[in-house]
Amino acid sequence: MIPDWSTSDDGALEDRPADQEVGDPGAAVRISVMGCGYLGAVHAAAMASLGHDVVGLDVDTAKVADLAAGRAPFFEPGLGELLAEGARSGQLHFSSDVAALTAAEVHFLCVGTPQRRGENSADLRHVDAAVAQLLPHLKPGDLVVGKSTVPVGTAERIAEQVRAVEPAATLVWNPEFLREGHAVADTLAPDRLVYGVPEGPAGERAVAVLNRVYGKAVAEGTPVVVTDLTTAQLVKVAANSFLATKISFINAMAELCEATGGDVVQLAEAIGYDARIGRRFLNAGLGFGGGCLPKDIRAFMARAGELGVDQALTFLREVDAINMRRRVRMVDLAREECGGSLAGRRVAVLGAAFKPDSDDVRDSPALSVAAQMSLQGADVVVTDPQAIANASAKWPDLVFAETVEETVRGAELVLLLTEWPEYVALDPARVRTLVRRPRVLDGRNALDAETWRAAGWSYRALGRR
Repeated sequence: MIPDWSTSDDGALEDRPADQEVGDPGAAVRISVMGCGYLGAVHAAAMASLGHDVVGLDVDTAKVADLAAGRAPFFEPGLGELLAEGARSGQLHFSSDVAALTAAEVHFLCVGTPQRRGENSADLRHVDAAVAQLLPHLKPGDLVVGKSTVPVGTAERIAEQVRAVEPAATLVWNPEFLREGHAVADTLAPDRLVYGVPEGPAGERAVAVLNRVYGKAVAEGTPVVVTDLTTAQLVKVAANSFLATKISFINAMAELCEATGGDVVQLAEAIGYDARIGRRFLNAGLGFGGGCLPKDIRAFMARAGELGVDQALTFLREVDAINMRRRVRMVDLAREECGGSLAGRRVAVLGAAFKPDSDDVRDSPALSVAAQMSLQGADVVVTDPQAIANASAKWPDLVFAETVEETVRGAELVLLLTEWPEYVALDPARVRTLVRRPRVLDGRNALDAETWRAAGWSYRALGRR
C-alpha cells in the first residue's frame, strides 16, 4: 500500500519551515524506512507511534503482509502493540512498491549487514541495493539517514552517490544502539542520539530535521552528539567492541578462577563496585552471540586490515577466541558430568535463543552447545519460550520440546543456557522429581547455587567452585 500523503500542485512534497521549533513532538515528518527486518520494523513502528507518517519498504512480500496486518514477524516485546497502534492510526504503512519512496522526505536505511560467507568483512549487498532503489526517487531537500552498521568509509561513498543524483539531498548517519528484547524502549527513549552530518548549512538543516524526527526524546533531554560521518560510523562498532571486550574479560577471569579455585561471580561483584569498571556486562558464562556483536567485531577487524591499521584491533581476535572457548568449555563440563562420554546420555537444554526476550538464534551460544553435544552422541532435548521455530529450522536434527517438563523428563543432565526468567525461577525440588539424575550445569551463572544444592542437585557453573 502506498500512503496518500498530500503534495503541492507540482507534485512535490510541501515544504516545511526550516526554522520549525526543534524538539516539537507535534512536528510530524514523512518517513520511509528501507528494510523491515529487526531494526527497520521496530524503527518504523516507533516513528509512527511518535506521530510521524511512516512507510516501511521491504522486498519480502510475506513480511510486508504480516507487518501491514499488525503481526510482528519476530518476537520483540511491545512491537506487536506498536504495529497495531500504527495500523489503527493510519500513520504506519508497509509496502514492496518503491514508488512509495517519492512521498517521503526522510529516508532511513535499515537493511542488514551480515558477515560475508567465509570472511570476516561485512556484506554490503543489501545496503547497496537499497541505495540503488532509493536514488531515482530522491527530491531536493530529502534527507537520507543511514542506521545500518557499516564499515567506516561506507557513508562517504553513499554520500557521493546521493550528490551525483540529487545535489540538494543530504546523506547523514544515525547509528542504532538497540538491545534485542528492549528495542522498542531503546528507540522511543534512547540513552543518546548520534548524528553524523556534513559541515555547513546542509548539516545544520539535517540536525534540525533529525531533532524533529526524535522530537520527544530531544525534548526530554536525551543527549545529542553531533559529529562527522566518519565518527558516526565508528561509534556503533566501537561501542560493540567495548562491550564484547568487557564480556570476554570476565570470561577470561572465569578461566583463571577455574584453574585456581576462585569464584568469578564474587570477583565480578568486587571489581564492579569500582565506578570506572561497573557491574553491567560482567556476567561470566557462555558469552555473547546474536546478529550484532560477533559479526560487528569481525567486520571491524577486517576493515582495520583494509585501512592498514590491523594492529590497532589485534586484541579483538582474542576477545572473539575467548568467547568461542566458553562454548567448548561448557561441552567439556557436560562430558565430565556424564563420566567422560556424552554418547547415549539424555541431556536437557533450557534455552535456544542467544539471549532472553528474543527468538533470535543467530550465532546462539546455547544452540551451538546443544548441537555440539548432539554431534558427540548425546540424546539432546531443547526447549525455549520463543525460539523453537527458528532453532528447529537451523538445526532440524535436534529434538525440541514445548515445555520444561517434557524437556527434563528422564534427563541425566540439565543445562541452563539462556537465562529466561521462567528458567531462573524454576523450583529445583519439583524439577528433581522429573529427572533421572539431579545434575545441573548453569551456563549463565543465573541460578541460586545454594538453593539447587540444598534441593539435592549437583551444581556446576563456569568460573565457580
